[in-house]
Amino acid sequence: MSSFTVGCLADSWVQWHMRFLVTGTAGFIGFHLAKRLLGAGHVVVGLDGLTPYYDVTLKQARHAELAKHNGFSAVIGMLEDQNALDEAAALARPDVIVHLAAQAGVRYSLENPKAYVDANLNGSWNVLELARRLQPRHLLLASTSSVYGANAKVPFAETDRADEPMTLYAATKKSMEAMAHSYAHLYGVPTTAFRFFTVYGPWGRPDMALFKFVAAILKGEPIDIYGEGRMSRDFTYVDDLVEAVVRLADRAPEIGVPAGQAGLDSLSPVAPFRVVNIAAGQPVGLMEYVETIERAVGRPALRNMLPMQPGDVPRTYASAALLEALTGYRPDTPVSVGVPAFVDWYRAYYGI
Repeated sequence: MSSFTVGCLADSWVQWHMRFLVTGTAGFIGFHLAKRLLGAGHVVVGLDGLTPYYDVTLKQARHAELAKHNGFSAVIGMLEDQNALDEAAALARPDVIVHLAAQAGVRYSLENPKAYVDANLNGSWNVLELARRLQPRHLLLASTSSVYGANAKVPFAETDRADEPMTLYAATKKSMEAMAHSYAHLYGVPTTAFRFFTVYGPWGRPDMALFKFVAAILKGEPIDIYGEGRMSRDFTYVDDLVEAVVRLADRAPEIGVPAGQAGLDSLSPVAPFRVVNIAAGQPVGLMEYVETIERAVGRPALRNMLPMQPGDVPRTYASAALLEALTGYRPDTPVSVGVPAFVDWYRAYYGI
């Protein structure tokens, strides 16, 4: 298997600098990935639309942090804008493309479905077309645990069927995976789609539960706990997720070169394409998560117990076996460590 080192392994740091095009660098995960790559000496060109889905000033602050590195350049533009994407590509001349930009959020897809079609389908197709033309060493795409829907079989494995999405968000992400497979088959671009499981941590998104809960508890306002608190999630700390993505960048799929024991790998038989879960495989109950937040903030929450919301699933629970077989790594930061790290960042950022 051909390989290039991107500063990901504990015993093997940067051998030479790489050039990365990362979409969504003003977003939560894109910011952390770009910061990690820049810290390792790589060149990163980011494309981000700075959309108002949540606080644009937070997105601008992330870009300002990245701009402290000489190796970072940003192009402000939407995925749907082919000219902006072409400008970013010309600036980047990428060895690796990491496509993280998307219209995120499960519940928001009920309010504004067109945003998901525009960004996650049309925008992702633009990225695929770009990869077809540029032929990078590896194309990595962000998918989601939501593609598994309400699968009864746990833990969710990459080889499980994922054909019954419960939201348009999940449907657009699964469609992106399918489009990417066809491009990998037709044009030979090594492609990995990774499925994220409830990522959290400093610089997180204001629309996610941790951010909302901390903000509300500090203000003495109630928090909405859906599913009567009986849900569970496979929470993934953002630094762990970035570690996994960086390691996967060095593991471009090759037809006929599977990882691990028979039946484990999602590697396509007809394309250099695979999907990989990124999670610890250690689901945490929602009420345990709330109690961890309360301890980190230092005060109890006013709990507003509500029924399950449309599109929600009762649990997410990943198999991390393929990730570990490919990279020798699996996320391991417990919420007892990750949640206080977010609370510390929140207090510092907002001066509380």
